[in-house]
Amino acid sequence: MPLVLGVETSCDETSVAVVNERREILHHAIYSQIEEHKKYKGVVPEIAARAHLVRLKELLNNVSVPLSEVDAFAATAGPGLIGGLNVGVMAAKSLSYTLNKPFLAINHLEGHALTPRLTNNVAFPYLLLLVSGGHSQIVWVKGLGQYQVLGSTIDDAVGEAFDKTAKVLGLPHPGGVALEKLAKTGDAAQYALPRPLCSKGDLRFSFSGLKTAVLKITEKPDFTPDRKPHLAAAFQETAANVLAYKIKQAMLLLKELQEAPTSLVIAGGVGANQTVREKLQQVAADYGWQFVAPPPKLCTDNGAMIAWAGVERLMAGKVSELSFKPTPRWPLSECVL
Repeated sequence: MPLVLGVETSCDETSVAVVNERREILHHAIYSQIEEHKKYKGVVPEIAARAHLVRLKELLNNVSVPLSEVDAFAATAGPGLIGGLNVGVMAAKSLSYTLNKPFLAINHLEGHALTPRLTNNVAFPYLLLLVSGGHSQIVWVKGLGQYQVLGSTIDDAVGEAFDKTAKVLGLPHPGGVALEKLAKTGDAAQYALPRPLCSKGDLRFSFSGLKTAVLKITEKPDFTPDRKPHLAAAFQETAANVLAYKIKQAMLLLKELQEAPTSLVIAGGVGANQTVREKLQQVAADYGWQFVAPPPKLCTDNGAMIAWAGVERLMAGKVSELSFKPTPRWPLSECVL
């Protein structure tokens, strides 16, 4: 039974996990660098890389499964911040070389894309909404290494828009989490915000204009602190509605295709947002599709998704050379078998 250790260091979470073929997470540890970046209200690449170097050594020394029993070592090799990627890849390569076990270079986006197969055993094919701080994509997942991107953002990713809007509202890092909390006390109906590119059949995303609209409202003389919850709620509601609308368009597009998916899944950090989940769940119910959302802690960056992607690739006989170099840019569409 394949047993894979996965390392995730692409941004500001340092994580190590061990997962087997039966979808059992035998070990999982995550260190979030919130405190290191809080005063900057955003992730500083150099600080992130140094924190990964320190924390990863600690996490690997405390893995509850003997490393000698691990069948392969996987690490996020891109996309992401190159400093952090180098730390994780070099650690996995070192273990692979020392223990004479296979090394698996994992695409971070593929890790997210395959998470619903780890948590819910979702069968191929399925429709994926991949939404995070750096990515907003609608993907038809046909099989392992078979990813057709139907639509993506032309500017800001939705997670980036959440974080930047939170920063405009003076909220602490991580912004998306703080904005969701504030929005719970607000009335979304207080503001009407734009929904860019929401025309029939257009699967592209654009969140820059939405973010700018929020900024302009906060710059008005009559905008007072007590209005912040309402604006946060309006932003969140609008962003969630845009995502739901685009997914509905994608479902209609795929409806006529042979072997079209009937499962809608969400992955990525924004997938932990409750309002977004509820909107998508309603869309899936309206069309009779299954809706799958991994537990929030497996939506954000984590080692378990990297280990599971490693399990899938190892079982498919697709291992990586130790000469594989991490890259800050690695489109999901190029992640083939």
